[in-house]
Amino acid sequence: MHSNATPKEFASPDNFGIVDPTMTTIAQRRSLKARTPPRTIGFVTACSIVIANIIGTGIFTSLGFQLADIQSGFALLMLWVVGGIAALCGALCYGELSAALPRSGGEYHFLSQIYHPALGFMAGFVSATVGFAAPIALAAMAFGRYLHGVLDFGSPVLLSFAVVWLVALFHLKNLRVGSAFQNLSTLIKLLLVGALIAAGFFVQPKQPIDFLPASGDTMSIFGAPFAVALVYVMYSYSGWNAAAYITGEIKQPATNVPRSLLVGTGLVIVIYVLLNSVFLAATPAQELKGQLEVALIAGKHIFGSNGGRVAGAVICLGLISAISSMTWIGPRVSMSMGEDHWLLRLLGRKNPHGIPTNAMVLQLLIVNLLLFTSSFESVVQYTQFSLLLCSLFTVLGVIVLRATRPEIARPYRLWAYPLPPIIFAVITLWMMFYLLRWKTTESLAGLATAIVGLLLYFCAGKRLNRSA
Repeated sequence: MHSNATPKEFASPDNFGIVDPTMTTIAQRRSLKARTPPRTIGFVTACSIVIANIIGTGIFTSLGFQLADIQSGFALLMLWVVGGIAALCGALCYGELSAALPRSGGEYHFLSQIYHPALGFMAGFVSATVGFAAPIALAAMAFGRYLHGVLDFGSPVLLSFAVVWLVALFHLKNLRVGSAFQNLSTLIKLLLVGALIAAGFFVQPKQPIDFLPASGDTMSIFGAPFAVALVYVMYSYSGWNAAAYITGEIKQPATNVPRSLLVGTGLVIVIYVLLNSVFLAATPAQELKGQLEVALIAGKHIFGSNGGRVAGAVICLGLISAISSMTWIGPRVSMSMGEDHWLLRLLGRKNPHGIPTNAMVLQLLIVNLLLFTSSFESVVQYTQFSLLLCSLFTVLGVIVLRATRPEIARPYRLWAYPLPPIIFAVITLWMMFYLLRWKTTESLAGLATAIVGLLLYFCAGKRLNRSA
């Protein structure tokens, strides 16, 4: 979901902005060395970055939708274990690719180098359109519901629109929400998670739910409802791919990258399992079923009415932080693609303050369209299908790249190869298959978005050929 386009200075008209990592001249090698950041991140810091990247708003919003089709406590917790394993396998694969192809761009860069620039452009288009707009819309929907629950007045839909417009206006006016606010809100969010888990062990009375495996759980885990519910879990783990992009700045990457990803993701799995156990043990399932603001509902059972409101207010703070960061980053992806490709050149324009106003307005319009659906479920299912497709191609790219370009230096090589890409591919294909069967409209809409990206690439290629 979080991808950056290749900067303009790397572009060339021959490859539509995609650059071969094999530097052929001394000047190019010196330029690359000058842009390579120093390795200053140790193991502990890398673990912290992994945890901070993954823990977002999905953990506070997903359980209610999972309860719609799954009632087994064991199966609900296994969702978070299976999702965590998939996230870890994906992150380890991205770690090797980041080390082998050390250039910014995420899927835009990886797919272009491994397969063809058309696939890279497709991934960049998905990221630049819905890859950031959808998480903003989802965070805004959650913000509206949580703030409504805290204040007990106002329309959740209007509150959702208000927060995205206010944040966008701040960024359009060159007013930045400082990094201190981003870091503080993340710290407060982690403290809230710890408080919820700790307090949840002492809350009385406990709900009659069993977290041990029972008869029928095996069939439940391999069924369609489990696979579709896993989509929400993968949304909650989103950030695993961004975590692997710090490979170039980590000391001793061959050992610290896999260890930090393993330990960081492992801790997140434990946190997610414990937090959902607390939600289920402290709150009647019927109160959570189909609800978005599950942490607010559970918080009132754990801390009382006023304490639950405080927890909801803290989550609102974290949601504003997430909306702000994605509002700032997303248009920069569109801007870079606009600078590299003539068909999107309007998105590459900046105002005198250096703000990509056209790209920001486009993203705001897409966010508003998604908010008009008023459906958290549909937006997750629509965006996750196209994002899963891009991630699947990227992870399988580890196998392809080892076969086609074994000579590339790899400061970090994937542990237990080829199991991680195979495990990730199996889980992802399983989810995509059932998404297509059960949520056909949303899945086809996501697939159509990716196809539009491919068509735009070839339209740009024909225009350049005619101009040559």
